[in-house]
Amino acid sequence: MNQANAVLGLLAETSIHAGTGQILGAVDLPIEREAHTGWPCVYGSGVKGALRALAHHQELSDLCVVFGPDVNNASDHAGAVAVSDARLLLLPVRALDAAYRWVTCPAILERLARDLHRIGRAQDSLTIPRVPKDTAVINDTASVHEDRSGVFLEELRLAVMAAELQGVIAAIGPLIGDAATRAHLVDRLTVVDDVIFGDLARSAAIPVTAHVKLKHDTKTVDGGALRYEESLPPDTVLYTVLSAFASRKKDRKVSAEDVLGAITSTLFENRPYLQIGGNETVGMGWCRVATLEGGTS
Repeated sequence: MNQANAVLGLLAETSIHAGTGQILGAVDLPIEREAHTGWPCVYGSGVKGALRALAHHQELSDLCVVFGPDVNNASDHAGAVAVSDARLLLLPVRALDAAYRWVTCPAILERLARDLHRIGRAQDSLTIPRVPKDTAVINDTASVHEDRSGVFLEELRLAVMAAELQGVIAAIGPLIGDAATRAHLVDRLTVVDDVIFGDLARSAAIPVTAHVKLKHDTKTVDGGALRYEESLPPDTVLYTVLSAFASRKKDRKVSAEDVLGAITSTLFENRPYLQIGGNETVGMGWCRVATLEGGTS
């Protein structure tokens, strides 16, 4: 079966709230997370829905071919593109030596390497660094902490180890769509061990904000309307994998490459932005999109 592939890098330019709905717990409105790791993500259905909404807004001619018919005609044929979850790649974390540090871990980088290999972009240069316990690995050319005495992330103080991370930077860089922001990767990329990253991603580095409802007449708090909501912070980097197939619509023949191009080229040709998650009317969910073309299979 002919299949065309690509990766979309998503650089959060505003906070993202892809929520799971209200649950009983300290946080009323938590964000979506992977069950086995607890890492934040945006489920593939939400990413695909955002892409379809953008295609509908732009009046994409082959919308039904690419994404499938509407729910009333869902049995006619399937869509021709598969969209993965948006996976966490870099988490911005408060630091003392920079506005923030982009933090990742070996397990995240191993997953990225597998995804790139699956779409036909094997990264021989993507060498996963060895990360000792309670240590932050930074690029050996990073212009921070000349004495290498330590890095502070949230409330954590970690020892510093310099390593050659150019292969990692080369793999991640194309997924950050803004050139000025991408330039900070050399100095801000920080690799910690999987356990510390899990702690940061589950609670410490994830903002929780309080929301209240105001009375229309007095503009004072309406009793009982307090809620706490999680969100991913701006400058978070995620990525989603697209796999396109030839059209499944009997009376419309479109190749896998053209199906993929309808998203990677047409949708983002003039304005490379996608809004995902909830709270759209308060400006949340805006991402700068970068496209990394893969091979065919």
